[in-house]
Amino acid sequence: MTKITLQFLLFICFSVTVHGQWQQSAGTAGFNMQSLLTNGIFNFAGGQTGAYLSTDSGANYSMSNNGNDNVGPTRCFTKDNNYIYTCTSQGAFRSSDNGITWVSKSVGLTNLLGSGILKVGTRLFYVGPTGVFISNDQGDNWSAAGLSTTDVRCITAINDILFVGTNGAGIYKSIDWGINWFPINNGLGTSTNFRAIESKGNTLFAGGQIGTGVYRSTDFGINWTLLGGGLASGSYRGFACNTQLIVAGSFGAGVYYSTDNGNNWTAINTGLTDLTIFDLELNDNFIIAATNTQGVFRFPLSNLNLSTGIQNIDTKSVISIFPNPTANQINIQTSNGILLDKIIITDLTGKTVLEQTQNTNQVTVEKLATGVYILNGYSEGNKFQEKFIKE
Repeated sequence: MTKITLQFLLFICFSVTVHGQWQQSAGTAGFNMQSLLTNGIFNFAGGQTGAYLSTDSGANYSMSNNGNDNVGPTRCFTKDNNYIYTCTSQGAFRSSDNGITWVSKSVGLTNLLGSGILKVGTRLFYVGPTGVFISNDQGDNWSAAGLSTTDVRCITAINDILFVGTNGAGIYKSIDWGINWFPINNGLGTSTNFRAIESKGNTLFAGGQIGTGVYRSTDFGINWTLLGGGLASGSYRGFACNTQLIVAGSFGAGVYYSTDNGNNWTAINTGLTDLTIFDLELNDNFIIAATNTQGVFRFPLSNLNLSTGIQNIDTKSVISIFPNPTANQINIQTSNGILLDKIIITDLTGKTVLEQTQNTNQVTVEKLATGVYILNGYSEGNKFQEKFIKE
């Protein structure tokens, strides 16, 4: 009898350690929540009733909506070193005090209804039913940045390359801050509706429409692959990532995570009373989920048994190219000083235009036509990518 009891207790302990459970955050139960953001100890959530704030890792939220949209949903957040920004049904709003007060910042937006907002370098981007808008002064003024006849639903970036998902027109890419956009739909089949897009280093993840799932691109959107590996088919509305994992939120099938860049996925839904996910976020200790009808939930990262703790590591490319732009020759600098075994340069359609196999970090490009190219460097089984401009 003692042996059986001990085995049972060990089984319970093992199950709790491996599987874990979601915990509903106090202060949001029964609410529609659509967006999340972590800024140090400040955890923001937004939805149908406005913006909420938690300072205890998402355990408790309270309304933090003074001056923000109080008519429709707060659909997205972004941040820089000075401000938090929201994207709402009534335009963009900005807070300088971590959500205590908000100020409207919508001058120049031709349609206030927003679907996404993103900070890239010194620029802000706002997307909605009338395309993309850009601000160079922290939201004080906005101007059109393309796709004016397209319903744009989401935006992400890899370094200075922009990617947007649309409602009905697939995915677009811009390499000149929205002056020009071109479609990148190879591999997407008939899927044209994308409401979530995420960059993890140089890998892109996009949430397709009902009947599809999550697509991945490892070549800056030139080609896409529909992922399996345990993912449920369906629409996906939210992603979050760090250097260790990517997390995907589905519209009706809950949350999945992957530790191998999307090859294999595991569902983590125990305790999650609403499986329709609008957004996901990561803080130091938890995965945070915004649900359609049951508010915010959090899941302890410790239950995933990750090899190391969450680290704020720069996920940008570990190579740099100079001069860039260049007319004749480029030099390649790696973070650890290694020489590249092979260099392949492609245009933005994926076509190889130059290949070099000498063990060197210099490439002559004077014969290439003027344009933008992707340099792919290979060394000891690793692949590095960076964009450059040929003048």
